Amino acid sequence: QVQLLESGGGLVQAGTSLRLSCAVSGDTGILGWFRQAPGKGREFIAAITWNGLSTVYADSVNGRFIIARDDTKNTVSLQLNNLSPADTAVYYCEARPSRVTVISRERSQYKYWGQGTKVTVSS
Repeated sequence: QVQLLESGGGLVQAGTSLRLSCAVSGDTGILGWFRQAPGKGREFIAAITWNGLSTVYADSVNGRFIIARDDTKNTVSLQLNNLSPADTAVYYCEARPSRVTVISRERSQYKYWGQGTKVTVSS
């Protein structure tokens, strides 16, 4: 059984940075971050393979956000830089227990997720 617990959300001003963390347990495989803004569906943000060798980012965050995993600490993080109000959302850590090295952006491929952490960016 895979368990995930996000933390690090909060209220920040536009242009600043925030670091989200997700404590994971179990055979997590590919780890990803998704977000859901008010009134919208959950969208893919970034993901990293089980071995940490490959990452994929959504175009909307590429160059601003950085995903990383530390299997010695059983965590996956998401560094959010140069935030804008458009980044306001609940951020979810999700897992796809698989050793494949091709990352999918489709949420249906991710079988486990946490309760989310809320990020609010003020202008």
